[in-house]
Amino acid sequence: MEHPVKNQLGDTIETIELNDNVFSVPMNNTLMHQAVVIYQGNKRQGTHDTKTRAQVSGGGRKPWIQKHTGRARQGSTRSPQWRHGGVVFGPHPRDYRKAIPRKMRRQALKCALSDKIRQSDFICLDSTDELNGKTLSMTTLLNNLGISSSALLVTASSQSDVFRAGHNIPRLWTTPVNLLNANDILNYKTLVMTVEAAKLAEEMWADPIGHRQKRAAANIPNTSTSDASAKAPPGSEPTSSQESTTPARRTRRSPAAQADETPSTTPRRPRASTSAQSDEENPPTTTRRRRSTAATGTEDETPPTPRRSRTNSAAEDSDTAPTRRRRSTTQPEPEVEQ
Repeated sequence: MEHPVKNQLGDTIETIELNDNVFSVPMNNTLMHQAVVIYQGNKRQGTHDTKTRAQVSGGGRKPWIQKHTGRARQGSTRSPQWRHGGVVFGPHPRDYRKAIPRKMRRQALKCALSDKIRQSDFICLDSTDELNGKTLSMTTLLNNLGISSSALLVTASSQSDVFRAGHNIPRLWTTPVNLLNANDILNYKTLVMTVEAAKLAEEMWADPIGHRQKRAAANIPNTSTSDASAKAPPGSEPTSSQESTTPARRTRRSPAAQADETPSTTPRRPRASTSAQSDEENPPTTTRRRRSTAATGTEDETPPTPRRSRTNSAAEDSDTAPTRRRRSTTQPEPEVEQ
C-alpha cells in the first residue's frame, strides 16, 4: 500500500510503499484485548498488602465470658467484624506479570499499526534533523504536522535530541521502533513514524515466524546434502562439496550382475544336493531309548508294590503290631507281712 510522506514543515513530498503484511492487517479484537490486559498487568508493582486478624496489634484478651451474658460469643476484639479488626480477604503482595507469546505480540502490534492507518491517525515523517533537543523545536514540529492531541513519535534508533526535545511535553512520548508495542500505540491518538523506522519495522515484522518460513524466505533447502545428492539425476556429476559431505553408500546388486562382473570358475552346488551329500557323509545318529521295567516282563524283577492309603495302612498296622499293656494309674497295694 502507498502512504504519503511529510517533511518537517507539514508538506507532502512523496509517497512510500508500505508492506501489507505489517500495515494492512485485519483487526483482531480478541487478540488486542488479551495483549492489552497482559501489558497493563505487567506494569503493576504488586506491593499492596493488608493485615489479617493475626497481624493487627491487640485483641489478646477475650472481651467477655463465653456464656450467660446474652450477647454473641466473641474471642478477640481484632476479629473482622470489630472496629480496628483485621481484613478477611484483602490483597497481599503478588506478581501480576505474564508472558505473551512472540507470535501473539507481533500480531497485536501489526493490528494496532494497521488500525492507525485505517483511522487516518498515521503520519510518515521524512526525518528529524531539525530537532535540536529544545522543547520549542518539538512544539514547532507538532504544530506544522497539525497535531493537537496526544502523539507517539517513533524513530529508527534511540536519539538523545529527540528525547530531550519531547521530554517536557506531557502528551508526547518518543520511542525507538524496536521497543514499540501495541499498548503504546493504543494509548496515543496520533502515531508519527519516520521513513527509516517504517522500513526497519517491515524488516523485523513482515516475515513469518518459524524455521520453515525462514528457510523458504532465504531459499535454503530443508533436506540435507546427502538427500540432495541422492535425488540428483543419474547423468549429473556430484560436486566436490557433495563428495566430501555425503557418505559412501552400498548399492545392492542382483546375483546376475555379480556373476557377470566376477565370473566364478567352479559352479555353485545347489542347496538341496549339498544337504543330501552332507547327510550321506554324516548319517544321523539315533539314540537308543532305555526300556522301562514294565516293558521287560522278566520274572526276576519284582513288580512295584501298590501305594496304600493312609487309613488302610493304619488299620493293618494296628492288627499286626503287638498290643501294649496299658499302665494302670492306681498303684498296687503293698503286701502285708504275716
